[in-house]
Amino acid sequence: MSAIEFNQIVINNAEYLKPFAVTLTRDNETAKDLIQETMYRAFANREKYNVGTNIKAWLYTIMRNIFINDYRRKAKQNTILDNSINEFLLNSNQLSIVNTAESNLKIKEIYQAVHHLPDIFRNPFMLYFDGYKYNEIATLLKEPLGTIKSRIHFARKLLKEQVTRF
Repeated sequence: MSAIEFNQIVINNAEYLKPFAVTLTRDNETAKDLIQETMYRAFANREKYNVGTNIKAWLYTIMRNIFINDYRRKAKQNTILDNSINEFLLNSNQLSIVNTAESNLKIKEIYQAVHHLPDIFRNPFMLYFDGYKYNEIATLLKEPLGTIKSRIHFARKLLKEQVTRF
């Protein structure tokens, strides 16, 4: 098969590559790049094509292999390499040390605000905060369900006003 015949066959089958490329990449621009690379590799490796074999399958295989190789290359590039003495710390999944002083102060402020709520709001709110459901709180306090819901709502509203945000 001559180079001109091969080029014509590849160009005639190029239109079938786009849907497959979009399926692989899920992006039109990346798909165009993949098609272009596939076409380049097909023309560069013309001598590896066996006359009579399915040209579409050959082109799809080239495209799939390019996609897989690019994916693997990108996955390797996401690995951080550092030649410093502390290299072992970069890829370890150790948790960073958290300064809890600020959060402890905030929690104290919230608890103070809760304890300054009127009893009528504090009791249902504390039960809700402890994990009780609305029905259970209503039964424990012998109040209607709607009353409990509104008291917890107002307790939250008062707490939002009292607690300052950083």
